[in-house]
Amino acid sequence: MSSIFLLNSFAKDVEPIRYAVIGDSYSIGEGTTPEKSWPALLTQHLNQQGVSIKLVSNPARTGWTTQQAVHEELPIFVASRPSFATLQIGVNDLVQCVDVETFQNRLALLLDQMQSVLPDKKRLLLVTIPDFSVTPAGAAYSRERNMGDKLMKFNQIIIQEGKKRGLPVVDIFPLSQKMVNNSDLISNDGLHPSAKGYAEWEKLISPVAFDLLKKD
Repeated sequence: MSSIFLLNSFAKDVEPIRYAVIGDSYSIGEGTTPEKSWPALLTQHLNQQGVSIKLVSNPARTGWTTQQAVHEELPIFVASRPSFATLQIGVNDLVQCVDVETFQNRLALLLDQMQSVLPDKKRLLLVTIPDFSVTPAGAAYSRERNMGDKLMKFNQIIIQEGKKRGLPVVDIFPLSQKMVNNSDLISNDGLHPSAKGYAEWEKLISPVAFDLLKKD
C-alpha cells in the first residue's frame, strides 16, 4: 500500500473542525439570509481553501446582549462541542446603555467560559462592533448620543480582552464606515449590512481564521 494512499485515507477519517458562533444580529446575518451571513461565508471559504470545517452552531439573535449570550447562547455553545469559535457581541449592550464596566465584566466572563470549552483555547476569534451610526436608521438607535465615540470605547475593550488572552481580533469598524457613502452595503432595513456588506467583512475575517486553523 502506497504512502500516498495511507495519507489520503487518514485525511478522510479526520473529523472536520467544529465551528460554533456566539453573537447578535451581525452574526446571524440580519438584513439578508443566514446562508449569506459572514460565519456561513467563512465556513464555505475555509473549506474551499482546504480547511475541513463545519458550522455546527449559530444561535445568535437580533437584539441580544452579552448577558443574553451568557444565559442563552453559551449552553448551546457548550453542547455543540466546538473546536473553533467566533464572537461578535456588544452593540446591543451599547444601545441599551449598559455601562462600560458591566460590559467588560460580562465580556470577560463570556470569553473565559468559551475558552474553557475549546480544546485549543487560542482558537477563538473576536470581531469588533461595526459603526451602525453611519447608516440611515442608525440615528434612531443613537438617540442623539455621540455613538461613534462610545462604539470606539466598547471596541477598545474587545481588543484589550482579546490581547489579554492572546486571541486574534478582527477590527471591522473602519470598513463598516464605508456604509455612509455606499447604499449597496446596507440592507433594506437601513441599519444592517446587505449581503455584499457582510461579504466585505468576511474578506477581512477569513485570512485571520485561515492562519489560526491552517495547521489542521
